[in-house]
Amino acid sequence: MRAGAHRLAGTLAVTLLTAALSVAVPPAHADQARGQRQPDRIAQQITDGLRAAQDSAGGPAFDPSLALLPAEARGKVNFLQADVDRGARGKIRAARRNASRLAAATPYAEKEAAGTLGANDTVPTAERIAGFGTGVHQNSAVGITGDLADDPNIPTLPAGSEDNGSIPLAFDTGVSGARQAVRTSGVIGDGPHGSAGDGHGDFDFYKVSGVPAGVPLTIDVGAQGDFNAIARLYDTNGGTLFWADDPSSGNVSVSLPLPSTGDYYLMVSGSGPNIGSPTDPNDSASGAGVGSEGAYSLKISTQQGGDQDVYGVDLKAGDVVGATVTGSGHHLSLYDAAGTELMGSTLDASGSYAPASPLPGGGNATVDLVAPRTGRYFLAVSNGVGAYHVEFEAYRPGTEVEKKGTVQTLFLDFDGARVNTSIFGSGGAQRDLSPLSAFLPGWGLTAADENKVIDAVVASVKENIATDLAKKGSNPHFAVRVLNSRDDPDPFGRPDVSRVVVGGTIAESGIPTIGISSSIDPGNYGHEDTALVLLDLLSAPAPNPNSLNTYLGARSDRIGFIGRGLGNIITHEMGHYSGNWHTDQYDDTANLMDQGGNIAQMLGVGADGIGGTADDVDVDFTTDSYTPQEPFTGFENTLDTTAWAYSRGLG
Repeated sequence: MRAGAHRLAGTLAVTLLTAALSVAVPPAHADQARGQRQPDRIAQQITDGLRAAQDSAGGPAFDPSLALLPAEARGKVNFLQADVDRGARGKIRAARRNASRLAAATPYAEKEAAGTLGANDTVPTAERIAGFGTGVHQNSAVGITGDLADDPNIPTLPAGSEDNGSIPLAFDTGVSGARQAVRTSGVIGDGPHGSAGDGHGDFDFYKVSGVPAGVPLTIDVGAQGDFNAIARLYDTNGGTLFWADDPSSGNVSVSLPLPSTGDYYLMVSGSGPNIGSPTDPNDSASGAGVGSEGAYSLKISTQQGGDQDVYGVDLKAGDVVGATVTGSGHHLSLYDAAGTELMGSTLDASGSYAPASPLPGGGNATVDLVAPRTGRYFLAVSNGVGAYHVEFEAYRPGTEVEKKGTVQTLFLDFDGARVNTSIFGSGGAQRDLSPLSAFLPGWGLTAADENKVIDAVVASVKENIATDLAKKGSNPHFAVRVLNSRDDPDPFGRPDVSRVVVGGTIAESGIPTIGISSSIDPGNYGHEDTALVLLDLLSAPAPNPNSLNTYLGARSDRIGFIGRGLGNIITHEMGHYSGNWHTDQYDDTANLMDQGGNIAQMLGVGADGIGGTADDVDVDFTTDSYTPQEPFTGFENTLDTTAWAYSRGLG
């Protein structure tokens, strides 16, 4: 069992998420042409595109959790900032949810006395919430109030003395490694560069040392009065890992696993137009002016133990559940009856949900689950001190509650299309994408081969989506229809039709990726989603690490390999809008939801390193660990999550 995936049995195990930042380059095989390599213009295009697609905070202007990223993206995409941005989108989405849904939630108060621990800390001692579920006379929404006991050993430090406005002048908190925490306080505006000084802007820096890779660093800034706080995390070189603020409250609450072991520097400052950070984090006088000023409290923690509260509920197979926590809790986990973690999170992931999704979000952390079978499941709240509130809700899959006989259609568009890319969070524009036929020469094929390629792609998608899920999934009402632009009129725009556009380039789309989906939609409530599979990287000359050509040789079944490879990538993007997150692309389990960067595993290349030969692997939906590059832990069942996304309408 790798780090980051664990069980909850007699005690709640420590969450450890290991970051993997290396670039995987596939080995050359015997059939690969030798000689001088020409400069790879497409690799440079990816790098330039990633640079251009950064927002003002240094994060990507698109959601990487929705994308099958190229190998070159590793180390160039700021995943931590992307996670913070996703949490901000989750809060906006939560504010738009129907308030009557929350008002209808049944209250449940934790039975363990406030300030104590040990009574409900494990699966065997969990408090059962009776009557929760999607059945008749059951409560499908519950509001849990509870309290996480304080650790009396957390020290409170006096406020750091000024000037502590830069990395070299940072106040050393003494937090070093895991399982440590401190409390302190400060004032923005009292330093030599605040409004009482030269007016460049006051910043307070705090140092934490030697925090292991993957350990969540939890930051709570409690703004007082009208102060509106900003928090920014720097590495030892002055690079920004993330920044965050919440203008609605003035506070900042963030808990994210760190990408590598080392020293980090937290900056607290006040917001204002074009203000909030120094232009040089090593120079306390490099601010652009005075912003919001005032007093604040601060807690910095790398603790992963402490009090946790566990609640048990009974679910039916196919129930779609979601939870979000506000207040003191910063970590949620869902477990099955054996104590296996199904999803653990320190992130509000709801910013990636489909707009039509009813699942809750907007808190410090969010989890979701499609129950693969009937039984008891457990929700654990941890990583905090004091009162918390959990919204815990259950629904039946979106297509199941449609009118009787409704079947979801998945449409493969090989003809090129005009797509408004705003649905991918990329800023948005109407973009014209070229058709599949334009890329055939890149694979050494001609127009005469197009029908054979389409046949192979459609067969691959149908095997992955229709055949396998019907045979292996736990949904007895599974039904889906797969159509394509060669054989069928374009149905997109009608109810219950989602599509994948297979064609186009990075330059045409404006998104530096191989594939991207419009959402992650547990339960499939969107019904009319769009995904892209761009073909410029996949048809680039060998030895591009993203190209199918890199794995083609003299012994390859060329069309069969291209068809299966494209079919797997198309299915990956369908898997996102069916409710799946990314799984670990570097472990021993090949999964259709593996994150980008290891294209050989996604394509099913066998041990000989050559695609289209007898030892190729049939890659399917299965159970696998979440990717370490996104802040989730546990084991994701992508097979049953996808199978339950496509139910015949029973309404």
